Amino acid sequence: MLPTYERLNESKKVFFRLPFAKLAVIAVSLPLGAFFFCVLWSLKYDFVRSTFTHCDVANYLPSVSAAIGNYEPQKTVWRLAIFLHLPMRLAVAKMYLEYYRENIRRNRRMFGILACTLNVIEDFALFCLSLWTSADNYEIHRNSFVVFIACSECYMLISYMLNRSARKVVLLPQEEKSLKYKRNLFLVNIVAFGLAGYCFVRHNARCETGVYTFFALFEYIVVLTNMGFHMTAYWDFYALNVVCDAKNGLYLTHF
Repeated sequence: MLPTYERLNESKKVFFRLPFAKLAVIAVSLPLGAFFFCVLWSLKYDFVRSTFTHCDVANYLPSVSAAIGNYEPQKTVWRLAIFLHLPMRLAVAKMYLEYYRENIRRNRRMFGILACTLNVIEDFALFCLSLWTSADNYEIHRNSFVVFIACSECYMLISYMLNRSARKVVLLPQEEKSLKYKRNLFLVNIVAFGLAGYCFVRHNARCETGVYTFFALFEYIVVLTNMGFHMTAYWDFYALNVVCDAKNGLYLTHF
């Protein structure tokens, strides 16, 4: 598939060799598992505090910020998961840079570089909004969230468009599956984000019972579809190994 990734007949010290499918699962499982832990723990042990809003109306779900950043042990679990998965996310961004160089037409490669740059910024913005929670430093948390959402939405759109319209080779079956999921997850993500914004504004303006619950629910969908979109790398790099050696660093090779 990607001949330039091959490093054959060379003497080198291999630090590790890992099927990319396992790397993708690990990279997504860490924040996914932490997210569900934080929400469920907040509901069971911190329900009153985590669902309280300034309107003091009935609310049944904690917001993402309240679930992951305001109380222990949720805050520590989430931060640890984000810290551990960050190197893998950055490694995947590097792999996509090579992937676009091999598969995207030359006159569209700048968009591939832009997509990977947005992906890296998104990763560090997620790290920052997790490190500085709304309870610790609201301004940094808010600004990091804005950067995260902006880069995330732009990255998903550019990534989908590149794979749909700018390829120089025909999509393989697994890449077609990846493209379909990219489209569906991006559409659900952008709709959920819009609905979350609407519910947030309406809650602050009217203080209606249950509206903040819907805001939190749509927030969850935004988070989960974002994770799902990044998981589509599982099919983009199907049947490839991630290898790290002393001579060439990190690269992909066929099984």
